[in-house]
Amino acid sequence: MTRLPLAFLLSIGLAAPLAAQADSDVHILPVQGNVYMLVTPTANVAVQVGEDGVLLVDTSSGGATSDKIMAAVKTLSQRPLRIIINTSADPDHVGGNEAIARQGSAIAGGNMGNAASARAMVIGHENVLNRMSAPTGKEAPTPEDAWPTDTFFTARKEVSFNNEPIEILYQPKAHTDGDSIVFFRRSDVVVTGDVFDTTSYPLIDTAKGGTIDGVVNALNHLLDITIPKDKQEGGTYVIPGHGRLCDEADLLEYRDMMTIIRDRIRDLVTKGRTLDQVKAARPTLDYDPRFGSTTGTWTTDKFVEAAYRSMGGK
Repeated sequence: MTRLPLAFLLSIGLAAPLAAQADSDVHILPVQGNVYMLVTPTANVAVQVGEDGVLLVDTSSGGATSDKIMAAVKTLSQRPLRIIINTSADPDHVGGNEAIARQGSAIAGGNMGNAASARAMVIGHENVLNRMSAPTGKEAPTPEDAWPTDTFFTARKEVSFNNEPIEILYQPKAHTDGDSIVFFRRSDVVVTGDVFDTTSYPLIDTAKGGTIDGVVNALNHLLDITIPKDKQEGGTYVIPGHGRLCDEADLLEYRDMMTIIRDRIRDLVTKGRTLDQVKAARPTLDYDPRFGSTTGTWTTDKFVEAAYRSMGGK
């Protein structure tokens, strides 16, 4: 595990490639305040530490990575893991919930009760619980011990932990129907989950309620939160679901790209173009060298199709 000061990494240009260097290890990147970014092989994890204990945002994909995440956390704090916040129900963000929550302990009392104190509290939007569980008589896609133990259905949930106000902000119909962003107000760090991904076009999961309009709305919400420092460098730091640590300028460029692509596809949908005609028009052409892909699980064609379907294309 590696751990280098953020200012040094930025000064020599290594902060951006750090995620690409992540192999089977978990890399620690200090962000600011008492928040750290863990770069894992599948997704980014945020860590907040302090007198109250440890809080995680997401738990990566599980397996051996869970032990490496906890080993990394123990180099930052010897205090107990108290809270896990899930930004969505995606397996690469909640896969470690069961194993990691078991190594923590919720603060006894409140609405948790004594029985829950043997595990860390897991917070997620109610749609995250709905996606991870199943109706009575059906087999759930994830073990019960991985499910959120504390859910919310409103636009916002507030948590105070380690003397820091934390806002969990629901983003409707974005990447999925259960996305949240997490804003550490004192540290001035926001964790985006998969509504922002510096490695590809955002994954719009239409089968789980995702829409391109919702992604653009979420990016605009993030821009409302983030405040740049001098010359657009620094200020509020942004931890994306995947990829490098960012600031407001990076987020702005990504939002502009998504808005332009969305408007191009919407124009074609309005004109009655078929999906094949929309793909042939290549609405992502000028951004493909940076974000496009013809291989893997999330290709440019799949992104265009998801955007098209989410805007009512037939």
